[in-house]
Amino acid sequence: MTRPCKIGVQLPEVERFVPWPEYLDLARLAEDVGLDSVWVGDHLIYDLPDGSTRGPYEAWTTLAAIAAVTSRVEIGPLVAATSFHAPAMLAKQAATVDAISGGRLIVGLGAGWNQREYAAYGFPYDRRVSRFEEALAIIVPLLREGRTTFHGRFYDVDDCVLDPLPVRPGGPPIMLGSNSPRMLGIGLPVVDSWNVWWSIYGNSAERFAEVKAGVDDVMPVDRVVEATAAVMVTLNDGSGRLMGDKYDGKVRTVTPADLVGHVRALAAAGATHLQLVLDPITADSIRTVGQVLSELDG
Repeated sequence: MTRPCKIGVQLPEVERFVPWPEYLDLARLAEDVGLDSVWVGDHLIYDLPDGSTRGPYEAWTTLAAIAAVTSRVEIGPLVAATSFHAPAMLAKQAATVDAISGGRLIVGLGAGWNQREYAAYGFPYDRRVSRFEEALAIIVPLLREGRTTFHGRFYDVDDCVLDPLPVRPGGPPIMLGSNSPRMLGIGLPVVDSWNVWWSIYGNSAERFAEVKAGVDDVMPVDRVVEATAAVMVTLNDGSGRLMGDKYDGKVRTVTPADLVGHVRALAAAGATHLQLVLDPITADSIRTVGQVLSELDG
């Protein structure tokens, strides 16, 4: 029996403070237990429900470190906010991480959403999707072809050359971190995959199938863009998420006991890669899901 789709794990954001050595240990453990990928969020600061403020490690430098201490798993941001970097610089960072990893990077990209961190760090919050559209128009040709010129309302690059190129032939795959109509219209003509967050589709395979059908309805002719999904997995000692994930309907609780069936259902609905969001996100949790998912490998 073969695994029906790739399965990875998102490392901690601000669920708890994680000392840096433990963070790398979690990444290595994810590889050791047989997961296919390791993901990190790209955020800067959160105001938590208890009134405290906490921030995660910076995403791209974290990915570079993970790339250096792992050898097999794919890695990526889930997802990188193009607003936080000049687009050409983001492409340069991605190409460097791809080289460090030996071609294991997936470039997840989105427009961002958390207004608090934009204000705190001085990034413009307005016209985020329009800015994303221009950023993507720069990032894609740089990663795939190594050179571009672009003059837009928000960004300008003149004969920008990306050297060294990414080591993965044709550049690392690009994943769109959205299923909103406008973002799909921008991304589907050029990206390799799209992603939906667990709270948006209610952590339900049936609802995921509905979301995917909607994306397929607007897919450009002759394009094949893979569908991916984050999956919330609640373990016995889970205490709930801190980042304010919202869904306007019922959210299905998926436990380790449900996970094999849930993965198979999502794969049957068309998901090719899943990112597990574990509550709590600890070494024990990673070991637990690794053992459970070994059933998928026959």
